[in-house]
Amino acid sequence: MNYAEIKNLDIANGPGLRVSLFVSGCTHHCKGCFNPESWNFNYGQPFTEATQEHLLELLENEHIRGLSGGEPFEPANQAALLPFLRKVRERFPEKDIWCYSGYNFEKDMLTGNLGPWEITEEMLSYIDVLVDGEFKLELKNPNLRFRGSENQRVILVQESLKADGIVQWDDGEGLSI
Repeated sequence: MNYAEIKNLDIANGPGLRVSLFVSGCTHHCKGCFNPESWNFNYGQPFTEATQEHLLELLENEHIRGLSGGEPFEPANQAALLPFLRKVRERFPEKDIWCYSGYNFEKDMLTGNLGPWEITEEMLSYIDVLVDGEFKLELKNPNLRFRGSENQRVILVQESLKADGIVQWDDGEGLSI
């Protein structure tokens, strides 16, 4: 697996200062995508152990609130990302993990349509907040926090799994974990 970009200090993809990892490979090809070069699974740099260690070192900063990232739920990327998510959760249980995916939480992720269910299920167990749904240019709204189009939802994953229904993040005060 390759990654397209690492942002050491990101304020656009979740509350507070964050470290963000954008992986390469996306089959959604959303019209108006801000990062179309990342659609190619071969774009960018290899996601190596050294890359993972670099990200973990960045997360050690006490001012970093958590990890964010984009399209980890592509079936081809899940197996490579799962061990990394395990490390992040084990080493930084106090930091939150936000995920951006063009896939739909109920229709794609919870139905096992994205490859081996065991991998998707374990990935979901580490994610606090999921921004789901493809970016829709005709629904673009620059006034939305942490999402680009009005069809996208900001979902509290653990709460939704427990409630057996969607629990959305409160856009008012932010998320406290």
